[in-house]
Amino acid sequence: MSHGNDDKNLAMLTHLSGFLFSIIVPLIVWLINKDRSDKSYLVTESKEALNFQLTVLLGYVICWILTVILIGAFLHVVLWILNIVFCILAAVRVSQSGSYRYPFALRLVS
Repeated sequence: MSHGNDDKNLAMLTHLSGFLFSIIVPLIVWLINKDRSDKSYLVTESKEALNFQLTVLLGYVICWILTVILIGAFLHVVLWILNIVFCILAAVRVSQSGSYRYPFALRLVS
C-alpha cells in the first residue's frame, strides 16, 4: 500500500499525541478524513489511535472508581505509563513500517 509521507507523518503524530491530548487529536484526524477514499490509511491509523485512547480513558474512569479501595491510584500510574509506552511504540512502528495495531484496545469506532 502506498501512502504519502505527509499521511505517514500525520499518522505518527496522531498516535504520539495520545498521551498528551487523549482522544482529541485522533478524533479530529478521523473526523476530517473519514469520508475521503484517498485517506484510507490515515483513517485506519486514526481509528486505531482513537480506539486505544478511548480504552485508556475507560481505564482511567475505572481507576478513579477503584481509588475508594486505594488500588486505583496505583493502577492509574500503571495505566499512564502504559499509555506513554504504547503511544511511542505506535509512533515508531508507523514511521518504520507504516501501520500499528495496539495489543489491547476496545474496537469502539469501526
